[in-house]
Amino acid sequence: MADANREELEFLADLLEKHPIDSLRKISEEEGVDYYRLKRLYDKYYGKYFYVNTVFNIDVIGLKSFVAFLSVPRDEIRSVAEKMLRNPFVAYLNPIFGFKNGLSGILYVPKDQVDLIGEYLSRYSDDYEYYEARSYPLTEGITYGDWNLSYDYAVLMDILRVDARTPISKISQRLGKSRTTVKYMINRLKNLDLIRTYIVSYDVPGYDRGILGLAKELKEEIFNVFKERELLIGVLVGYGYSVECFFSSTEDLADKILEFSKYVDKFVVEYFDVIDDLVDKYTKTIYSRMVKKDGSGYHSILDF
Repeated sequence: MADANREELEFLADLLEKHPIDSLRKISEEEGVDYYRLKRLYDKYYGKYFYVNTVFNIDVIGLKSFVAFLSVPRDEIRSVAEKMLRNPFVAYLNPIFGFKNGLSGILYVPKDQVDLIGEYLSRYSDDYEYYEARSYPLTEGITYGDWNLSYDYAVLMDILRVDARTPISKISQRLGKSRTTVKYMINRLKNLDLIRTYIVSYDVPGYDRGILGLAKELKEEIFNVFKERELLIGVLVGYGYSVECFFSSTEDLADKILEFSKYVDKFVVEYFDVIDDLVDKYTKTIYSRMVKKDGSGYHSILDF
């Protein structure tokens, strides 16, 4: 990060959070920022220190989100992580130490395969727990759909999930389709409400640690204690809430734990930089690997 300037990074990130998929020219005009300065910062940092990721409404395609915690021996964390990440239904994985020492993960599971989660996790640990995870605040009365798109849409979703600002020309080359067809496909994802939102995802040492807590009750004062960018809240169905705080390894871990622990019932410390190479290797293609190539639906989570 020797060539990175924190103020420049945050300036560009703030602009992209407001204009996640707008062109640089449009951002320049609407925000009154010199275009050439903006272009210089964008070329310097985007794709190297952060991306704009597409967040999909996976309910629409019949997937449910779960967070899992597994006890794994320390010397086996990397090997177990790689085995798990080969399964496309494992959307994210991270080393943890706390109420479980091992790995935490985010699973996207087809609605008719939820009863297989325990069997899947038991392959890697005798000590695990998992919870259905939903966005905060909780939306009631969700209807889960089915996968009824062609396989090309799964590939498109992978591209947009990694980088929502991928040029249409590059997507066209990847899919072997015209720019007009690609634009139509993206608009169809929007019309189906499959695209929920866009987020700026950091890949800088500024947020290389985290504390993930489980809380049966959500204390509102936590929003005043932690900055918006440092905090992520989720709903754990049947339990309560997940509360995640992001920080830097340069900060005092003990202070963070003392500050954070009073808002949760139990917690784990997360180390984002330990297996990030494995996560990057496997999670760029989750949708195109979980969907059958004939577009007829999902593979079994036990197939991998």
